[in-house]
Amino acid sequence: DGANRIAEKVQIKTWQKIAKHFTDLLMIVLMVAAALKAVTGDYVESGIILLVVIINGIVGYWQERKAEESLDGLKQMMGQEAVVIVEGLQQTVAAESIVQGDLVSLKAGDVVPADMRLIENHGLVVEESILTGESEPVKKTEHVITENSIIGDQKNMVFSGTLVQSGSAIGVVVATGDETEIGKINQALQSVKSQETPLVKKMHQLNKQIFRGIVALILFLIFFTAFRYGLELNVLFSSVIALIVAMVPEGLPAVLTMILSMGVKEMADQQAIIKTMPSVETLGAMTVICSDKTGTLTKNEMTVVDTVTVTEKEQALMYDIMANCQDLKQDSSQRAADLQGNPTERALLQFVETQELPLQQVAAKIPFSSTYKYMATLHPLQEDQSILYVKGAPEVLLNKSQLSEDQVSYWQQAASELAQKGQRVLGFAYKTVPASSQVAHEEVTDLVFIGLAGIIDPPKDSAIKAVRESLQAGIRVKMITGDHKETAQAIGEQVGLKHTKKVLEGLDIDQMTDEELAQQVNHVDVFARTTPEHKLRIVTALQNNGEIVGMTGDGVNDAPALKKADIGIAMGIKGSEVSKQAADMVLADDNFHTIANAVKEGRRIFDNLKKTINFFLPTALAQGLIVIFALLLNRPLPLTPVQILWVNMVTTITLSYALGFEKASKDVMDRPPRPVNEGILSMYSMFRIVYVSLPPPPPPPPP
Repeated sequence: DGANRIAEKVQIKTWQKIAKHFTDLLMIVLMVAAALKAVTGDYVESGIILLVVIINGIVGYWQERKAEESLDGLKQMMGQEAVVIVEGLQQTVAAESIVQGDLVSLKAGDVVPADMRLIENHGLVVEESILTGESEPVKKTEHVITENSIIGDQKNMVFSGTLVQSGSAIGVVVATGDETEIGKINQALQSVKSQETPLVKKMHQLNKQIFRGIVALILFLIFFTAFRYGLELNVLFSSVIALIVAMVPEGLPAVLTMILSMGVKEMADQQAIIKTMPSVETLGAMTVICSDKTGTLTKNEMTVVDTVTVTEKEQALMYDIMANCQDLKQDSSQRAADLQGNPTERALLQFVETQELPLQQVAAKIPFSSTYKYMATLHPLQEDQSILYVKGAPEVLLNKSQLSEDQVSYWQQAASELAQKGQRVLGFAYKTVPASSQVAHEEVTDLVFIGLAGIIDPPKDSAIKAVRESLQAGIRVKMITGDHKETAQAIGEQVGLKHTKKVLEGLDIDQMTDEELAQQVNHVDVFARTTPEHKLRIVTALQNNGEIVGMTGDGVNDAPALKKADIGIAMGIKGSEVSKQAADMVLADDNFHTIANAVKEGRRIFDNLKKTINFFLPTALAQGLIVIFALLLNRPLPLTPVQILWVNMVTTITLSYALGFEKASKDVMDRPPRPVNEGILSMYSMFRIVYVSLPPPPPPPPP
C-alpha cells in the first residue's frame, strides 16, 4: 500500500505563475502593439510599451504570490514514530513504515500514527478537534459498532493525527496514508480548485468589452481611411498603435492594486489579515456566510449556564461538590483558567471559583468512567462521619437516590428542559457515611439528590451582534458543525439564525443527491454532525445556486471547504495551521464580528474601484477619439504613443488614486449584496463615459 504518508501534489513552477500575469487580454493587445512598433522601426516606443506590460505583470505576480503550504501543515500533524507489537514485544518504528494489520500501542501524549480500530482499551481519551471541530475530548471503547456512524460517533476508532489525552489502548491499523481520514482531507484539499474572485471575473468582462470596442474601431478606421484617403501603410500602422495605446487603460491595474493594498492595510488594522488582494472586494460581494460553531460563533469554552436546586442550602452543597469532586485542582491557589484537562471539570471549577471554597481532604475516590457514568469522592466530615460527593449522569444518580415518584418526575422534567437548550446536563448528589466506610460502587446507593447543572459552549456576544448586522446587510448566515443536533439548534436560535426549526445532519446529507442538497440549503441554516466532505458539499451546493460564499473555520476538517469557498476565513488564535494556509483571510482576534467590519470595508473598496474605473475610461476614450478624429479628418496625430502612455501611467494614476480614499456611504451596510451577474459598467455608466469623453460644445458667441 506504500508508505504511511500523504501524497504530495505537483507544484506549479514559478515561471508558470509569472507567465499567467502576461496572458491578460489587454496585456496581449499591448504586446502586439509593441511588436508592430518594433517592425516599423520605432524601437524606443516599442520598448516603452513593452516596459509598461512588464511592470504590470510583475506587480500582478508580486501581489498574488502565495505558496501552497496546506500540505506541509498536514504532514506536520502526522506522528513521526509509533510503538508496534511484534510477536508480543513492543518496538518503536518510524510511523511511515506502518501498514494495515499492524498492532499499535497507544499511551497519553501520543499522536495517533494511522487510522486504527481498538481491540483493547484502558480508559483511552482522545482529542479529535482537528477532525470534528469539537473541543470535547472523546472517550473511546473497544466494543463493536454495527450501525452506520460518522467520524464523531465512531467510538471504537482512533484517527491519524489526533492526540491521546489520557489512558492507553492497543489498536489494529485499518488505513494508512491517503486512505486515512486526514489523508482524505488532504485529497479533498488538493482537488479543490481556487475560486476566481468576483472582481477578477468582472475585470475580465471589462477587458473583453474594451477589446471588442478597440477591434471595432480599428476595423472601421482601416476601411474608412484606406478607401477615403488611401493612407500609407506605415501611417495607418502608427495610427492603429496610437489608438490601441490610447484605448487600453494601462495604469488601471496599478491603481486597482494600490486601492486594494490600502484596503488590505485598513483591514489588518481591524484584525482581518487578507492573504490575496482581490479577496478584499469579494467580502463586499458575499451573499452567504457558512460558519463553524465551536470557537467561531461560540467561546470554545464549556461554561455552566444553568443550575437547578430546591433550596439555598442544597445550592451551597452543590457548589462544594463541584469544587471537590474533581481531578484537576490540587491546590487552592490554582486558577481554573490555568488548569489543563477535562473541559467539563474546568467549567465547574470556573463556575464556583468566585465562591472561594476551600479544597477538602480526599480520603478515597472513584474516578469517572463512561461505563458507570459517575464520579465519587469521600471526604472526612467529623471524627465518626464522612461525606460522599457524587456527580454524573442525572438518570444514573436518580436511580441511586431516595426519591418519590413525584420528585423523580420533577428532576427528569428539569433535566429535559436543560437538554432541549442544547446543554450537557450533570446531576449532583451526596451521602453521609461512617468514617470507616470504604469507597466502592456498592456504597453509591441511597443518595440524596440535590441539583442539576447545564453546561454548554455558549455563543459570543460579538457573534450575536455580527449575525444581526450580516442579516441586516442581506447576508445569510449558516452554521455547519460536528456537534449534536440539539446543541447546534439551540446555539443557532441563540445567535439569531433565521431557519432553525429544521436541522440537517450529516447522515441526511449522505442520502441526498447534489440537486436535492442544492434545494435544501436555501431553507436550512443549521447543519449538525457533519464531516469535512459534508462541509465541502454544502459550500458547493450554495455556489451552484449562484451564491458568493464565505466560509469560516478553525479546524483541519474545515480546510477543504475554506479553500472551495469564494472567501475562506480562518481563526488566527485557535485556528489550526492548515486552516490558516487554506484560507483567504485570517481573523487575528477570532472575532466573528470582524467579518461584518470586513464586509463593510469590502463594499467601500468596490464602490471606490467603480469610481476609479469610471474616471479612467473617459480619459482613455477621449484620447482614442482624438486619434480617430485626426484620421477621419486626414490630419497628423496630435499625440504620439509615448505621450499617451505618459498621460495614462502618470497623470491619470495620480488623479484617480485619490478616489480610493473616499469613505463608505452611510447606507453601505443597509443595502443587499450587489447582484452576482452585475458587471462593473452599467448602461448608465457607459452613457456617462461616452458623454464625458466627447468634446464640450462651443461657447455661445459674445453679445
